[in-house]
Amino acid sequence: MELGCYYVSARVNDVFVKMFDHKLFYNTVLSQTFSTDGNYLAAGNIYGDISIFDLTKVLTPHKVEENELQGPNYRLTVYPDQHIESMIATDNFLIIGTVGEISGWDWKVVASSKATKNKPSWVIQIPANKDSYEKPDVNFMVYSKLNNILYAGCGDNNIYVINLEEGKILRSLQSHTDFIHCLSLAGNQLASSSEDGSVRLWDLRKKENTNILNPHMVDKVARPKFGKWIGAVDFTEDWLLCGGGPSLSLWHMRTMEPATVFDLTDQGIHVAHIYEERIIAAGAAPHVYHLTYQGETLAKVPTSSNTVYSTIYQELPQKVLSIAGSSNNLDLCTNFNYREMTLKFA
Repeated sequence: MELGCYYVSARVNDVFVKMFDHKLFYNTVLSQTFSTDGNYLAAGNIYGDISIFDLTKVLTPHKVEENELQGPNYRLTVYPDQHIESMIATDNFLIIGTVGEISGWDWKVVASSKATKNKPSWVIQIPANKDSYEKPDVNFMVYSKLNNILYAGCGDNNIYVINLEEGKILRSLQSHTDFIHCLSLAGNQLASSSEDGSVRLWDLRKKENTNILNPHMVDKVARPKFGKWIGAVDFTEDWLLCGGGPSLSLWHMRTMEPATVFDLTDQGIHVAHIYEERIIAAGAAPHVYHLTYQGETLAKVPTSSNTVYSTIYQELPQKVLSIAGSSNNLDLCTNFNYREMTLKFA
């Protein structure tokens, strides 16, 4: 009898190990954020797991076994089998966007030994679609510390404006005709990109859409075989950067004319940043590209992921660029021109 119990237990354990290995093999990290003090890196995957890395420890030289990657310092499963679509940090909370809701998790708890027993400090529900009653994905979030407002781009084509002090949705910005991929915030202007193929600029004071750009309708930018969707957008006072199915391209903000169309070997752009005097971009290609405004390649950094879904960077207290995507591994660069180390999500 005892032998039979042992056999059953061993089989259950074997199944568990195989399931865990399966998750690692197919793991995809969709979102990342740094804590506001810059000491922690949080990453979320397609299985509802969060991994927290203590950068003060990760970036300190120490001996590790050959071929052994450093793992997270803390782990928690917040939404089993749901995608962690988006993440952002405030001083007190790690904010997570998933299916139909946004939740805030106390940094003091998630970055501690109590992480696995953690519960959200607050939850904000996104309204369900009245026609289908399906809850929309919270695909992307940006945060304004100045007025404690969160902007959430969702799967129901809307951008929700949320007052975090009150935990209430103030309004929604409606104009896109398909789901939102990305948002970028600068002062009183917001840029959004969508599956509908457009980039829209919003005046947050007037609460209205002020400009619409359709890159797929410009011949030298369009790539019909990859579709019209725009997966990434970023902008400054002078420049707007976007890419997706259409080629990565840099546009003049005043004229909305393309200044540079970048010649990359990607099959779709998922992330794009204007960083100092360079462009950082990645997507369906196993590289992160660093480019000049004129289109010259400064660096082509190899990645663990064949498709990159998230790149985030910070300057202080340590300069770090973190890259994640269709892999169980995250790549870190302290000099943005090359990969310094690789971490494992789990």
